[in-house]
Amino acid sequence: MNTLAQTGLQYPVLAHFLTTGAILFALGLVGFLSRRNLIIVFLCTELMFQGVVVTLVALSKYHMNITGQTFVIFVLTIAACEAALALALVVLLYRRKRTLDSQSLQELSG
Repeated sequence: MNTLAQTGLQYPVLAHFLTTGAILFALGLVGFLSRRNLIIVFLCTELMFQGVVVTLVALSKYHMNITGQTFVIFVLTIAACEAALALALVVLLYRRKRTLDSQSLQELSG
């Protein structure tokens, strides 16, 4: 059985995980700012949360500290609550307006 060192592959370093987290967050932010469909906007916020989670886990593993991984559990719990509330609001808005376009919801702004 070949080990990772024998095959010439390198172990992923912290920079790889931080780059992955930053890319996930950036893609979510671009989608959040550029899309008008409320479901897509919601999914982009979840993608931003996952980018933060990857970064927290990588940093906690790198510093040999369990605090970051514990914080991830709280972030995922908050994300699940946010998902339930956002889905309920999207369903309510769709029933009232018959559209999920965020531009059609201008009457909600002050």
